[in-house]
Amino acid sequence: MNEGKLIWMDGEMVPWRDAKIHVLSHVVHYGSSVFEGTRSYKTSKGSFCFRLAEHVKRLFFSAKIYRMEISHSPEEITEATKKVVRENELEACYIRHLVFRGYGELGVNPLTCPVRVMIATLDWGAYLGEEGKRDGIDICVSSWQRLAHDTMPLLSKAGGHYLNNQLIKLEATQNGYAEGVALTSSGFVAEGSGENIFIVKEGGLITPPSAAGLLPGITRHSVIKLAKDEGIKTSRQMIPREGLYIADEVFLTGTAAEVTPVRSVDGIAVGDGKPGPVTKRLQDRFEGIISGRDEDKYGWMEPV
Repeated sequence: MNEGKLIWMDGEMVPWRDAKIHVLSHVVHYGSSVFEGTRSYKTSKGSFCFRLAEHVKRLFFSAKIYRMEISHSPEEITEATKKVVRENELEACYIRHLVFRGYGELGVNPLTCPVRVMIATLDWGAYLGEEGKRDGIDICVSSWQRLAHDTMPLLSKAGGHYLNNQLIKLEATQNGYAEGVALTSSGFVAEGSGENIFIVKEGGLITPPSAAGLLPGITRHSVIKLAKDEGIKTSRQMIPREGLYIADEVFLTGTAAEVTPVRSVDGIAVGDGKPGPVTKRLQDRFEGIISGRDEDKYGWMEPV
């Protein structure tokens, strides 16, 4: 990890190495945190954050579900985010927001532990690699199922939930794949360890619905919007495992992954084993906006 200069913690800018918590903090033992990740991009007009308002809004929703009251307003968190980017002098970066329960009582009941907030910036490139974005990646279907809605509130982007995601990622990488995709308990496609998934069939897009146990991603929503404006039909429906094998194209979306093509699933080539025309078209439209090359008619890019 490339260290930065400063991290925003509870309203103050703290030197990177001084941003610490106690080992008996509630979050360390019980995973009691919610988080967000967004990016700032360098453009010819300066640095811009991608859909910052939507990410901050989701952070507050995630915290609300777990009864974590944030002592700062969404507007304050938004301005603090921009300040961290500016003071770390990063023209382009990944931004991590974290709300967590700190040092108090060491018991499952979290209500005696203070709710703390952190914002950090990282010099972090393409999550699945620039080569992966260009040529596509190899993925597998994980043996680990995605969590069911009656086990944890999946609309909350909570730290503890990601133990499941870690198992998916570990299994995939240790078996030579770039990413793993989890199925629901009924055997339908849910999502990757850190990305949403789309397939292309006969020129149209299909992505699993929220009922499949996925986090409805902000980049996912952006791609659906772009597809609509490009005249590409999009539907949300359950996808069986074998639907990945017979898809014309497959790609992943996420803040970190952006739009990443998939060239094979479980060793089976997707289409001709190369990024397909629909994937490349949507990838180009997305990158045109975040780079500042194309007009941002959606108002997604917020100046730092």
